[in-house]
Amino acid sequence: MKPVGGAPVRVGVFGLLGSGNLGNDGSLEAVLGYLRREHPGAVVDAFCGGPEVVGARYGIPATRLHWYRGEYRTASRAGAVVAKGLGKLVDAVRTAAWVRRHDVVIVPGMGVLEATLPLRPWGFPYALFLLCASGRLVGTRVALVGVGAAPIGNRPTRALVRRSARLAAYRSYRDALSRDAMRAMGVDTGRDGVYPDLAFALPAPPAGAPSDPPGPVCVGVMDFHGGNDDRARSEEINRRYLDGTTRFVRALVEDGRRVRLLIGDEVDGQVVSAILDAVDSPLVTAAGATSLAELMKETAAAETVVATRYHNLVCALKVGTPTLALSYAAKSDALMARMGLEAYCHPAREVDADRLLEQFRELEQRSAELRRTLAERNLITARQLEQQFAALTSSLFPTTDHTPAHALRETP
Repeated sequence: MKPVGGAPVRVGVFGLLGSGNLGNDGSLEAVLGYLRREHPGAVVDAFCGGPEVVGARYGIPATRLHWYRGEYRTASRAGAVVAKGLGKLVDAVRTAAWVRRHDVVIVPGMGVLEATLPLRPWGFPYALFLLCASGRLVGTRVALVGVGAAPIGNRPTRALVRRSARLAAYRSYRDALSRDAMRAMGVDTGRDGVYPDLAFALPAPPAGAPSDPPGPVCVGVMDFHGGNDDRARSEEINRRYLDGTTRFVRALVEDGRRVRLLIGDEVDGQVVSAILDAVDSPLVTAAGATSLAELMKETAAAETVVATRYHNLVCALKVGTPTLALSYAAKSDALMARMGLEAYCHPAREVDADRLLEQFRELEQRSAELRRTLAERNLITARQLEQQFAALTSSLFPTTDHTPAHALRETP
């Protein structure tokens, strides 16, 4: 696709990409696949958290999102406080200059409109606001594609998120809960679509088959401390989560089951180490997955998956492995319901190892049935993502003849 004048269309991708979160990078990979497939002439670069990683892994030029490199570290010394404040001013100029160089900017997936994990308003919400405001100011279309949203209690964060969404030229969400949350925050969502998470568009390895003896159980862990409103009891939440998950893994080992521990972000490594030390069994091993593709290989080889992080769940469901969610937010429950496994959710804030083991055993008893259900739901999901990308092309690249976006939205 070429813009007026015949020059290649200039597309930027924006977000906390290359920063160690496998789900964020998987969403980027899905959008890059779409661009290379549908708009191979587009010139693409990134404004992101980990430019070195994005450049090396995906082969596109990348610029650091924040001028101040200590943006996400607590500033306690006077010099750091001043540098962080100065960085906010510098980033306003840097963001506008970067946006101006593009015809389109895409924010690929991620929970950019939610605060289900600890979040400060002057961190990423401020960066997203600068992006969307710059797009409106210089005439660059900013698209929030397949993003997550949730109710936000903190007023400054809510105000920045609401304003960012209103300024975006295109919005779609990864579940109806996200669209409903933005509507409740005063955003007109009448033309906004709901589609499956972008990571479902990634290629997946063939699904595994039940074996005798049973294959490994993949347990996806998380350095979980609750949400943005749980800061006062974050350590208690973390302790309960770790204790309950460790007890569950120990029970699996006592049944003679092999366990593979998975992560979804670099910070989860400390949880893996704690469980390995506590259980101390050769039956428990840690997977070294560094991408969603590698996570999918692990979950495809598993008999069953029990996972906390949202994109651990996506990977397991995508390859058709029966899955139980340690749910830390409504988005996990919505995902499991979409894929027909709503009965297999367990609260991450209150992990009851005995009850979790009961749910796990029931899940395994229904394994064959649930594999069929997942195969059917994945076919539907693939068709819906084709609609998502067609809608995106229609909205952002209007010179190409495609079905109008409003005709392709999923019926909630």
